[in-house]
Amino acid sequence: MERSIDPAEPILAGLRVLDFGRYIAAPLCAALLADLGADVIRVEPVSGASDRDVMPLGPDRDGALYAQMNRGKRSLAIDFRDPNESSVLRALVMVSDVVIVNMPPAQLTKAGLSYDELRALKPDIILTTISAYSTIGASRNLTGFDGTGQALSGAMHITGDGAMPTRAAVSYVDYSTGIAAAYATLAAIIRHMRTGKGQQVETSLLQNALAIMNPILIEAATGTRERAATGNRSPISGPSDAFRSADGWVMIQVIGDMMFARFAERIGRPDLVGRPEYASDIARGENGAALSEIVAEWCRIRSSAEILASLTEMRIPCVPILSAAEALQSAELQNGGYFSYPAARDVPVVAPLAQLAGTTGPRPAPQLGEHNDEIMRELGELPT
Repeated sequence: MERSIDPAEPILAGLRVLDFGRYIAAPLCAALLADLGADVIRVEPVSGASDRDVMPLGPDRDGALYAQMNRGKRSLAIDFRDPNESSVLRALVMVSDVVIVNMPPAQLTKAGLSYDELRALKPDIILTTISAYSTIGASRNLTGFDGTGQALSGAMHITGDGAMPTRAAVSYVDYSTGIAAAYATLAAIIRHMRTGKGQQVETSLLQNALAIMNPILIEAATGTRERAATGNRSPISGPSDAFRSADGWVMIQVIGDMMFARFAERIGRPDLVGRPEYASDIARGENGAALSEIVAEWCRIRSSAEILASLTEMRIPCVPILSAAEALQSAELQNGGYFSYPAARDVPVVAPLAQLAGTTGPRPAPQLGEHNDEIMRELGELPT
């Protein structure tokens, strides 16, 4: 892994990563490394992995989820159970720097991808493993998905309008776990550069779900308060809510006494500032239902454009609430470099989350087995 670094090339150029991940967390971890220039090889069966069809786009295209999670990678499709193909995997491990897998410990060992087995092939290998639960608890070998973390962390209890526990529509546990795994893997790479030693990096869906919920868990543990679902309202500041305008919906978020004073003046209610129930962020959050009713009346008779212009002038965060199709056409997204359209077969794959010197838009997600011959030649398995 040790090499001289050209500041003009991607920071992880020359690093090889084997990606055995599926769905979101592990593939996203690998994709983030690919964004930084690593050579990421997605390994899957010749029949194709089950996550290729998630959120299908049509009979001749891979799914939307696959397009995002596997950008910038190469594809190697082989039969894992064929002894001859297993030798290819062993050869690949011996010339790779990082292996990424999302499996519980027992399944990891069964697949021959445990840390002990991998470092027997390459002593300085870095193995990044993602599981649903901690690898040391009673649940360590159970499987789970994003909803597992949302449910067990307490998040679903406080999401929605209180009529029933509600799962967030987007898989934030999966995404946050993938990002956490990527930053921890980078730390392991830095350690390898300094010491020449590999290691196993471990994280879990539940660990990251608990991290996101941690302040609310601390409130409950100390007996300070027990949160309940508040719909779109923030429980810690206000007004912070979704409001219906005369022609749509807007999201307004007011935080801090000075901003609240500007807001109250703008809606013609300076008297709100002097009320004890609105004297602080937490008071405005805990009395947010009444405050939202006042703001809802102000919004109801104005168009979204009027509300946005009026509050933006006062430096108060206010945005329209958009559908996915509307978001793609919104002024806020135009010319911001948020997507990598040209490199992704006209699919709006999000650009790298952070920009570094030498990084470019990612290659599109590979077709099944697209790079088999190329990788085999690199391993000396095929004539050049």
